[in-house]
Amino acid sequence: MVTLPIRVYGDPVLNEVTREVDDIDGRIASLAETMIETMYEAPGVGLAANQIGVQKRLFVYDKGEGPQVVINPVIVESDGEWTYEEGCLSVPGLSWEITRPNAVHLIGFDLDGREISIETDEFEGRIFQHEMDHLNGILLVERLDVDQRREAKKLLRAMRVNLRPGDPDGLAQLLGE
Repeated sequence: MVTLPIRVYGDPVLNEVTREVDDIDGRIASLAETMIETMYEAPGVGLAANQIGVQKRLFVYDKGEGPQVVINPVIVESDGEWTYEEGCLSVPGLSWEITRPNAVHLIGFDLDGREISIETDEFEGRIFQHEMDHLNGILLVERLDVDQRREAKKLLRAMRVNLRPGDPDGLAQLLGE
């Protein structure tokens, strides 16, 4: 079993738009298998290729019915509204109530190069939208309102430099208190 480190908030690769997969071949199948193992080890329900540093347009997911791979996905329709607490493997340990469309229609390709078309809602639809955001260089933090985003960035900065809770500027840690 091969797994790779998941890139986290602050890594510039997460803000880049991914490139389409030109050839669905053994290398893509191997990448997808590694992504699935990495997703399960994390643990998570979805993982986009750029979350492991690969700038390809594909994601893997498992909503509880076994792993799936979607290559060159596009959401062609969305409808409704649904608010749900959402977390992210690239923003570990944090989650927020995020409002997204409830129903989506996603098209793409599977590992055999066959076109897939999935109309879904709620949890699976949310997974699709979240992973599509990754492929488009958008992180969960960017879905927050201004005040939530400011607070989230403060928490994330503190986590990156391993600041203790209650020591938001690191001064107590620096002074050995």
